Amino acid sequence: MNHARSFRHRLTTKEAFGVAYQRTFATGKAKKGSKGGAADAPKGSSLSKEVKSTTVVGANILKDGTDPKILPDSEYPDWLWHLLDKRPALSELRRKNIEMLPYEDLKRFVKLDNRARIKENNSVKAKN
Repeated sequence: MNHARSFRHRLTTKEAFGVAYQRTFATGKAKKGSKGGAADAPKGSSLSKEVKSTTVVGANILKDGTDPKILPDSEYPDWLWHLLDKRPALSELRRKNIEMLPYEDLKRFVKLDNRARIKENNSVKAKN
């Protein structure tokens, strides 16, 4: 019974310590006329639909620059349109005949196979 009381007392002491020394942040002065923080709510975008459809909003990284314009698809390089294409996994490449693979797939196979062998060797060395 006494042990249970001391445990309960320690638990409440820790909780009180945590609450007493909890980090808080300065909030600053409240603006006059604002009630309930309604004025702090995010406002709708002030950009027109025309500007949104002709520029890449938020892509500017320069201090004095402007957002870049969206160009027609013909102005971009061909490789850009293939970045999200699905490429075969190592297990799929291993099932195929290596001599019949296209150059890009063969290059990918060598890269993934080397990576897998390095990981395997590292895990074997880590166990020793």
